[in-house]
Amino acid sequence: MARAQVAAAQAATTEPNRNDLDIASLHDKTVQPKGLAGRALDKAKQAVKQAGDILGRVPCLAPKGGVKSMGSLPHVAQKLIDNRPVVIVAFGSSSTQGYGSSSPAYNYPNRLAAQLRRHYPSADITVINSGKGGEDAPEMMARLKGTVLDAKPDLVIWQVGTNAILRNLDPTETGKLVEEGINAIQAAGSDIVLVDPQYAPRVNERGESAGKMIKALGRLAELRHIGVFPRFQVMKDWHEQQALPFDTFVIADGLHMNDWGYACFAQLLGDDIIRSVEQIRLGVAVPADVRAYRPM
Repeated sequence: MARAQVAAAQAATTEPNRNDLDIASLHDKTVQPKGLAGRALDKAKQAVKQAGDILGRVPCLAPKGGVKSMGSLPHVAQKLIDNRPVVIVAFGSSSTQGYGSSSPAYNYPNRLAAQLRRHYPSADITVINSGKGGEDAPEMMARLKGTVLDAKPDLVIWQVGTNAILRNLDPTETGKLVEEGINAIQAAGSDIVLVDPQYAPRVNERGESAGKMIKALGRLAELRHIGVFPRFQVMKDWHEQQALPFDTFVIADGLHMNDWGYACFAQLLGDDIIRSVEQIRLGVAVPADVRAYRPM
């Protein structure tokens, strides 16, 4: 039944939904209305971009209750508004590096880059994969400057905490290191989004530790007024609410995602980034506190 749901969702992607709408071409209120030919051309361009995005998407449903903005991403938004190059660094361990994917093209940073480039076809967007298997906050902090800050990123997506759970590291100590890293990233003038651990059999075996880590990262995000992508809750929704078996999105090791899992993760994360950027581009007020989507 679960696989039938995936097939049904895939068929549904042939029709656009409101989450797929490309609003990057919406005009600022100060711009004068275009003539009939200009409006027709804009509409045609929008349709082409939307069609390309739909074709690049996987059958992937957001958690019940929808998606809220992860918060303000002012540096990324301003670069796009000014038509300047945008640099994003995906910082993390093996699930950032892409272990479990069938090729590098299917890891989450590359899927995210493709989605953002489809949505902003005239923008110069670079996504750097700075994932290294087996690491957590201690090792990541040791290479933060060389592999992240020296790239002068506009956005850092920091996936952290899973290996700390598997290694029985103290969530409080991990939180201290992550806060130190957040301070350094913000001081460098970059936006930042945290990604918490995955919902997978090997992580779930250490449920108490996982719960503490997720709460610690969530509190830290609120304290530092940064975004957090709740990967654990998203994947839990896939399994418990959408009735997808683990082998739909996790490989045989019970820990790492497969191609579909990485694609859906990247897609939902990309939707959130686009939504946050577009709010700024369109002059919508975004609360300073963290806004992550949670299943209802």
